[in-house]
Amino acid sequence: MSKIQVNKLHTLTGHNDCIYALAEGSDPRFFYTGAGDGMVVEWDLDEPEDGRLIARLPHSVYALAVDRERNQLIVGHNFEGIHVIDLVENKEIWSLKLTDQAIFDIQVFGSDILIGTGDGVLIVVDTVDQFVKKHVKLSSKSIRVMAIATEQKHLALGLSDHTIKILDLKDDFQPIASLSGHTNSVFALGYSPDETCLVSGSRDAHLKFWDTRDYTLTEDVVAHMYAINFLSFKEDGSLLATCSMDKSIKVWDVADRKLLKVIDKARNAGHGTSINKVLWSSYSGDVVSVSDDRTISIWQIEAETL
Repeated sequence: MSKIQVNKLHTLTGHNDCIYALAEGSDPRFFYTGAGDGMVVEWDLDEPEDGRLIARLPHSVYALAVDRERNQLIVGHNFEGIHVIDLVENKEIWSLKLTDQAIFDIQVFGSDILIGTGDGVLIVVDTVDQFVKKHVKLSSKSIRVMAIATEQKHLALGLSDHTIKILDLKDDFQPIASLSGHTNSVFALGYSPDETCLVSGSRDAHLKFWDTRDYTLTEDVVAHMYAINFLSFKEDGSLLATCSMDKSIKVWDVADRKLLKVIDKARNAGHGTSINKVLWSSYSGDVVSVSDDRTISIWQIEAETL
């Protein structure tokens, strides 16, 4: 068990609408945000006050993903498709019109871009030849979030039909499991760094821990007052950060499944409205959070072992 000390390092402004998307760069010193204002901004953790606009789109941006191998940023452009930006040249190099639906999440696996849409379709795009390889219809409800176990080659998808689908990336997206237990939309998913555990969070405010050997439920925690919007593991897998519509960030001990710290407005001058994403930086070890209040916060989180 650890004792957590929290220090708010920075509050960053510049977006003119709710911030929905957050992604770490291929150089993790940088991170990217996307918002309801259609702006995509690059931030430098060494000089965080100076954000750099790298794209401006006519619709909201809910999803961003970084292709680390090619140093490209994939932007999900709601009701349109994807835009791919070269992060060296800082310019768009290609785009694809894919859907008239919202794009809620994007993941990159090898040369595939995986896109989760508002009509429950997983769209697989070949990033080298820039064409749609596959449509996988999973539900009539939205795909809200995805997570990849890189070694096991499993893709987990959280849906608005309250389920989590597990697909096999080695076997052409064949189904492995369908997990039920949440009573509302699944917004948050993450594999632990050692891939032994999948953690899910939902609009039902529950945090669930699943054993990835057979995807059995091992723990169910009532974690927040309202919807859990996202989660992020610390790089060593010891701690987990969750964020919620209840305006708080919570830090959890992964091994013990115990709450260690609540970060909120009253205690820590936290966000004033729903917190949409958190990112545990692999560069600084700090936690980055983005909110409906149009701000980005950077938190220094230090654990002392008791």
